[in-house]
Amino acid sequence: MATFRVTTLVAAPPERVFAAWTDLDRFPEWIGGVTRVSDLVGSIDQAGSRYTVWFGRMSSPTEILAVERPWHIRTRFGNAILKGESEVTFTAEGAGTRIQQEFMTRGFIAGIFGRLFAMGSYRGSFRGELETFRKLVEGEGSGPGGQ
Repeated sequence: MATFRVTTLVAAPPERVFAAWTDLDRFPEWIGGVTRVSDLVGSIDQAGSRYTVWFGRMSSPTEILAVERPWHIRTRFGNAILKGESEVTFTAEGAGTRIQQEFMTRGFIAGIFGRLFAMGSYRGSFRGELETFRKLVEGEGSGPGGQ
């Protein structure tokens, strides 16, 4: 099992950051390669809920293992390329929110792909996705009614 960590500070309150993070319909806007999310069973706010993230024709079944709105979410995900768990904490910091995300991969292949996704800040990398998410949320706060 390999572990990878990324963090960023978002200029928005934790509730708004968490709401955007858990909006399944918006995943394609910030998670590289996601084409859609389907098959939600349960509520995004409840452990045991499930959904499927699609990367073209490749699916990644995902289960919510733990959630505490707006501070924490832990999921298990997996497909042939990348599988493991993601743990994300949202901490109020000044007028913003510190996001800390940890990926724990399972298996040799997932460890290799995890390492590739952990390197650099290109679109599709763990850091690139987090920065795209930050810009998305902050951009929504700059218009009328965004705060």
